[in-house]
Amino acid sequence: MNPTLVLVHGAFANSFSFAPLQAKLALRGLRSLAVDLPGHGFAATYPVEYQAPQDLAGLATAPGAIKGVTLADNAAHVIGVLERVREHGPVVLVGHSRGGVTVTAVANARPDLVDRLVYVSAWAPVDLDVGDYYAEPEMASFDPAAVAGAAAANPADVGLLRCNFRTADPDVLAGLKAAFLADGTDDEFRTFLNSFQPDENLDVGTSDDRAQAATWGTLPRTFVRLTHDASMPLAMQDRMIREGDALTPDNPYDVRDLSSSHLGWLVHPAPAADLLAEVASR
Repeated sequence: MNPTLVLVHGAFANSFSFAPLQAKLALRGLRSLAVDLPGHGFAATYPVEYQAPQDLAGLATAPGAIKGVTLADNAAHVIGVLERVREHGPVVLVGHSRGGVTVTAVANARPDLVDRLVYVSAWAPVDLDVGDYYAEPEMASFDPAAVAGAAAANPADVGLLRCNFRTADPDVLAGLKAAFLADGTDDEFRTFLNSFQPDENLDVGTSDDRAQAATWGTLPRTFVRLTHDASMPLAMQDRMIREGDALTPDNPYDVRDLSSSHLGWLVHPAPAADLLAEVASR
């Protein structure tokens, strides 16, 4: 039976960003399903204050539907999807960036629903909680000011993360481009930026949500290193791989490389589609 690739997006993203990749996968005869996590896609909030002309003061306090959404909610949603997809054959669960946290939680809870995990420059925490990795030496080359410049609200006030991706501030735009799509054109960058939603949930889990050897560790897994990723540097990607391999030394990652920034593989997805097709064939 043909496998289905289930694609889980990262922070501020949604299923829409996978559309070019899904087109390439379809042309290779592969079935795929891109998930919108709770509060994403058409369930996202776009406050009227986010529209032009923007009301930045209002945007800083406007409510958002994603407030209160948890990692457990994300995992439960993906598990519900997998229970249906599993009826049609093997499942390859693919997580990008922050989506790796959800993929890990799903694999911890229901390894029976997955035949292979694929992390594309994604978080697969073993030794630390996700937030704690940002203080580690492997993240030293990442400039948090690139994202902080886009912040549009105090999380303590609105109960969520909010960014103004419609800013025209040249310094903020340059910082975001350098962090996420340095290998793209300005038009490609702005197009991708306009596919982002302003809000993201706060919860990325606790130590209980780190990869668990008895469940997550039983699954075959691939880690796709994005070799020009500035937002999750190669040093941190390699740390994710080392920690996973140390947790289950008899079941190490299958490691692959793509020459790409954090988002470039989605803008020009043919190489990624070839790689995923080969991984899925296994």
